[in-house]
Amino acid sequence: MERPEPELIRQSWRAVSRSPLEHGTVLFARLFDLEPDLLLLFQYNCRQFSSPEDCLSSPEFLDHIRKVMLVIDTAVTNVEDLSSLEEYLAGLGKKHRAVGVKLSSFSTVGESLLYMLEKCLGSAFTPAVRAAWSQLYGAVVQAMSRGWDGE
Repeated sequence: MERPEPELIRQSWRAVSRSPLEHGTVLFARLFDLEPDLLLLFQYNCRQFSSPEDCLSSPEFLDHIRKVMLVIDTAVTNVEDLSSLEEYLAGLGKKHRAVGVKLSSFSTVGESLLYMLEKCLGSAFTPAVRAAWSQLYGAVVQAMSRGWDGE
């Protein structure tokens, strides 16, 4: 797999990382639009959310958004040496598998990530930036998918 263009990734992430919670909320709002059933995976204290809005405003879910944005941040930081994150990402994959996430849902997460980047960056979201992020995200999912090995 080709390595993503590190400078494009870092530059574009700078704009997002200034307000990760805001942009992370855009990502998950888009995700629930595209795949509403994913809402059912998020239950805290056995409480089912009545709507995406209900979920997106809950403190527990905001904590999850922060964690997801941190994972992306870690991938950006290590963009030139993603292999150093392989074990960590495989473990993250296992955790997601354990709570019932299907590997196929990660392609929807990827679409939602690109949507969020486009919304945040506007005209700075060039085809080259899109391609770099697609490569980076693809590499992250590939590493996470090892958590589903042996199914």
